[in-house]
Amino acid sequence: MSAEMLSVAGSIPSSCLLRIFHAAEAIAKDGVDVVKLHVGDPYFNPADNVAEAFIDAVRRGDTKYTGVEGLPALREALVEKLRVDNGVDSAVSRVLISPGSCQGLASLLQSLAEPGAEILLPELHWPVHLQQSLLAGFTPVLYPLRADFRPDPEMIEAVATPRTRVLLINSPANPTGVVLNADEITALLDLARRRGWQVISDEAYEHFCYESEHISVASFERDVPVDDRIVHSVFTFSKSFAMTGYRLGYVALANDRAADVMKVVQEANIIGTSTPVQYAGIAAVDSRSEAAATNRKLVQRNRDVALPPLVRAGLLRELPAGGWYAMLDVGRTGLDAETFAMRLLERTGVAVVAGNGFAMRPDVDDRGRIRSHDYAPWARHLIRIAFCVDPAWLETGVQRLLEFVDECGGGLD
Repeated sequence: MSAEMLSVAGSIPSSCLLRIFHAAEAIAKDGVDVVKLHVGDPYFNPADNVAEAFIDAVRRGDTKYTGVEGLPALREALVEKLRVDNGVDSAVSRVLISPGSCQGLASLLQSLAEPGAEILLPELHWPVHLQQSLLAGFTPVLYPLRADFRPDPEMIEAVATPRTRVLLINSPANPTGVVLNADEITALLDLARRRGWQVISDEAYEHFCYESEHISVASFERDVPVDDRIVHSVFTFSKSFAMTGYRLGYVALANDRAADVMKVVQEANIIGTSTPVQYAGIAAVDSRSEAAATNRKLVQRNRDVALPPLVRAGLLRELPAGGWYAMLDVGRTGLDAETFAMRLLERTGVAVVAGNGFAMRPDVDDRGRIRSHDYAPWARHLIRIAFCVDPAWLETGVQRLLEFVDECGGGLD
């Protein structure tokens, strides 16, 4: 395809996540037992009532279309969950169900995009956020983070332009595990409101905070008139309820105007979310307190037991405060992140993700196509590991990783 005919999608490279996923699958086919520290898929399963609700829905014939917004009963349950758990004042009319939060994010971005608009993303970001922004028609502008991977409002404002329309916030963050506090959220929200931006708050890991309580950004708008609200919150059933393969998420829109626009996008993209899966979601929400607390304890146990050796070895600055991932610095090996990840996989069977892929910097033309891209140089030696996996495999993977680092330091490479 010629450059003149290249679509926006055709200019976007696959993510570092997809590349290592395929590499791990390839060696697994050769009989290698891969230690999968590269993907955020939990070792625990949904509660029994979730599967039972799904099966019951199928058996009684609740398999027809629902409205594009989702089942009213599920949306009503989520409004109550948002009120009680998140301190968010929402309404059924402003909660839309999606087949996974990833699809919900994509539709939300499409509903907010306008010609020439820019979106502010953290310079260390989930690659899908960048891909989705480009596909929606936004020009991504990457805002710097401090050395501890925390956002700084002054640094964000310095890279904004008159074309900036949206600020994306992700707390707890993928891939860094950073959890924002109330003062930080207030400062970011004040900046957005002063500059006239919309805010997307990706809260996929809301129940996985280990040293403080999760704070939903939209909870700071409870006293703001609905029509003046600017925070659109995105949630998933994949993490809190271990429902990764069910594909279920939801978006709590800031106001009814935004919800009406997103309904049009959802109608065009999905018609509706799987009906039996939505009944499974109702069951999950009904038993959320016990399930989410149990799952958080399982992941925190992994963090507290398996990750301290990485801190002691100087590969990890500190234990992640939230989420399912840790960013390691393997610079002392002399290997860049991609070389490290591939050699670690080939020699030890441990799959990790090259962290430079979370810091891709695209050069975008006036049609929204990527002309070229590079990676932030400070991310050259970073790798990401997932610590939501089976405890025995996690400890094995960490041990093999540490041994590989020592071998590299001893002149193996």
